Amino acid sequence: MKKRVLVLTGGGDCPGLNAVIRGIVKRAMQENDWEVIGSIQSFDGILREPTEIMVLDEKAVAGIHFQGGTILGTTTKGGPFAWPVKEKDGTWSSVDRSDEMIRKLQYLGVEAVINIGGDGSQRISQQLFEKGLNIIGVPKTIDNDLSSTDYTFGFQTAVQIATEAVDKLVTTAASHNRVIILEVMGRDAGWIALHAAIAGGAEVCLIPEIPYDINKILKVINSRFKNGKGHVNIVVSEGAKPIGGQTLSQVSDEIGNPNLKLGGIASKLLHDLKDAGCRADMRETVLGHLQRGGVPNAFDRILATQFGVKAMELAIEGKFGEMVSYRHPEILSVPFVDATSRYNYVQKDSTLIRTAIGVGMCLGD
Repeated sequence: MKKRVLVLTGGGDCPGLNAVIRGIVKRAMQENDWEVIGSIQSFDGILREPTEIMVLDEKAVAGIHFQGGTILGTTTKGGPFAWPVKEKDGTWSSVDRSDEMIRKLQYLGVEAVINIGGDGSQRISQQLFEKGLNIIGVPKTIDNDLSSTDYTFGFQTAVQIATEAVDKLVTTAASHNRVIILEVMGRDAGWIALHAAIAGGAEVCLIPEIPYDINKILKVINSRFKNGKGHVNIVVSEGAKPIGGQTLSQVSDEIGNPNLKLGGIASKLLHDLKDAGCRADMRETVLGHLQRGGVPNAFDRILATQFGVKAMELAIEGKFGEMVSYRHPEILSVPFVDATSRYNYVQKDSTLIRTAIGVGMCLGD
């Protein structure tokens, strides 16, 4: 009887997820004693009745490496440790179904689980590993905010999409003598904004790690306008905040998803600039989920495939409790506890920050 590995994708979608799945299956096919199945919508497919799983064979993964999204589906709600339950009075609570899920996986003959997800997903992986589940992690986040890997797949594609947006907005800003503010993803880390701002030649970049002074931004705008003519492009992370201020967010009212939802900083910045005396014509653009979808670029396809192959090899070797990691030029693995112990913030003394300052970009401080 063949050994069975279960693959799942959790958290937000990300360009390259399908390439990881394909890499896992392709590597498993080289072994005569392994087969791969997938859980639909992360752990939910296992927890649901009836169980929602699919066979992942050569036919299932043929040509999926360049497709966006994930053929397994994904979710940011619920999970084995916080399964939403509706009470008789109509309110919602959550229950821990992790032990039940582990027993179900044993019944299904699953000998290894590969969990593809971000920081939250890998914390769940660690908890399940501590309960005795043979589990391996693959890092996934467009924010590039995991410190134990040089890059995560999906990040470069998100940067490319954001850069293309900056390129387009630069021309329309110049044509109309406007200030245009582009809001990009980045809850606590400003990697997408900083990369896109440098690549696109923006004059101002605001990131969560560096609280901004509205007067410093106004000074840059005034210096670039003469007799009403000029233009400025501002790239801002959704998690950016003014000095002494707070990140704009609200608690989600979705069942099983109590996370904070960010957004609105571009609009706030526009109105704050007006209140500070900015006379220039201004517009805002929120890129939103465009950064998550679509075809992964070549870098992300390659990295995702490398991650998939490495994850399957860890399963074959029986090396559980580890997350795949990219440390140039090697694909390695690190324990879950190390993978989630430190957040990957943009450091103020980093080369990228020095580059931004070196080309005269205002970072709001």
